[in-house]
Amino acid sequence: MEYIIEMLGITKTFPGIIANDDITLQLRKGEIHALLGENGAGKSTLMSVLFGLYHPDKGTIRMNGQEVHIKDPNDANKLGIGMVHQHFKLVHNFTVIENIVLGVESTRHGFLSMENAKKKVMELSDRYNLKVDPDALISDITVGMQQRVEILKMLYRDNEVLIFDEPTAVLTPQEIEDLMQIMRGLTEEGKSILFITHKLKEIMAAADRCTVLRKGKYIGTVEVDAVTMEELSEMMVGRKVSFAVEKKALQPGQDIFEIRNLIVKSRHSQKNAVQNISFKLRRNEILCIAGIDGNGQSELVYALTGLQPVVSGQLILGGQDITHASIRQRNAGGIGHIPEDRHKHGLVLDFNLAENLVLKNYYLEDYQHQGFIKFDAVYQYADQLIQQFDIRSGQGAFTPARSMSGGNQQKAILAREIDGNPDVLIAVQPTRGLDVGAVEYIHGQLVDQRDAGKAVLLVSLELEEVMNLSDRILVIFEGELVAELDPKETTIQELGLYMAGSKRGKVQ
Repeated sequence: MEYIIEMLGITKTFPGIIANDDITLQLRKGEIHALLGENGAGKSTLMSVLFGLYHPDKGTIRMNGQEVHIKDPNDANKLGIGMVHQHFKLVHNFTVIENIVLGVESTRHGFLSMENAKKKVMELSDRYNLKVDPDALISDITVGMQQRVEILKMLYRDNEVLIFDEPTAVLTPQEIEDLMQIMRGLTEEGKSILFITHKLKEIMAAADRCTVLRKGKYIGTVEVDAVTMEELSEMMVGRKVSFAVEKKALQPGQDIFEIRNLIVKSRHSQKNAVQNISFKLRRNEILCIAGIDGNGQSELVYALTGLQPVVSGQLILGGQDITHASIRQRNAGGIGHIPEDRHKHGLVLDFNLAENLVLKNYYLEDYQHQGFIKFDAVYQYADQLIQQFDIRSGQGAFTPARSMSGGNQQKAILAREIDGNPDVLIAVQPTRGLDVGAVEYIHGQLVDQRDAGKAVLLVSLELEEVMNLSDRILVIFEGELVAELDPKETTIQELGLYMAGSKRGKVQ
């Protein structure tokens, strides 16, 4: 069998952890080959070895049967290997075309010559149906468009082997479908794709074969049309996974949080992102705000949690007006917040795990005396949460937050927020970029909060999560609430129509 890429017996270790333990991966020409595994299974490490970002401790890489040595990403590019990273590597104040040619610019008499580059980019854009505007600034385009720019960067360099690292983590359902079509178009042209993911549906929809990793070890490679989603999830997690969310029937309690006529400015323009929104949150329920990204959800959450001031309106928490309260006053008053961007607002990445877990209560007497932190108490507290929430990390409480996998970073935030015993838990995209095992765990924790008499406000773009977890759904479109739905009585298709603004309903 002819393989375009073979990674044979690859081993890569980091302090306290074997990320790849004797892994073999073989990619056929013209196929979409999925690499599946939980967060921290070693998928990104393996692809970073192929792209020259890491050097393997053991093992060989072959291309078209010949052994190759990839010292850095420039070597990978020369061999025709390109990579779209999970967190895009784009310069935000450059245009699309400037980002695409960066590093391989053509010059004439020492000046940049862009005409040919632009022509080639537009040809590629048309050929693969990518529809990008070459003169737009990266900071002005959607995340889905930014991803297309990353794909064009690879095509512009004539890469034959394309690596996609978690390419759908930040896309809407429509953008995901478009991406799958783009990927199929690429393989029809003879490109070969390695596709890192933990979303089983996408593998079933797009991949030809799938290699599964678990805790750094190779589990097996299967033909996708010969296995079921359940079999893949069991290979990935090592046990049977429940795709259904188990929860008792709703018994709503009293109103705990009331939002009255809220107006909030957009962070990107002079317009209002939230237009006169009112709703009530009750104990014992999970209320979901559903919408396509960029319809005012972020600003709504920032206003509720104190990260952004309101233009007008009132926030009443447990009978108290907290409209102008500080973030700490809101935390102390009973609001917990799992933010949408765990790196920007959820963690201090250069702090260790223990320091991150005590961020909201380091000033309490248990953890400080006359302004000096009691580190013994902090580490004892951290160890207790690590055990309770099963947070896995190479060096326990001393692990730098930056080096932990996404799923474990998310568990750390969840542990800190739930341990604060909030009356209202605001969870924004709580499972974004997580694997089925971590998703199942986090859903379970949110349902436990609801059953313990708390109010959970869920903000999610994942339609299945919205349908499975919510007791009540409010749809937001262009900053307004356009529908109130009961998940038991609506369909995903109908929800999609409200989210796209092509249908409007009543809100109580």
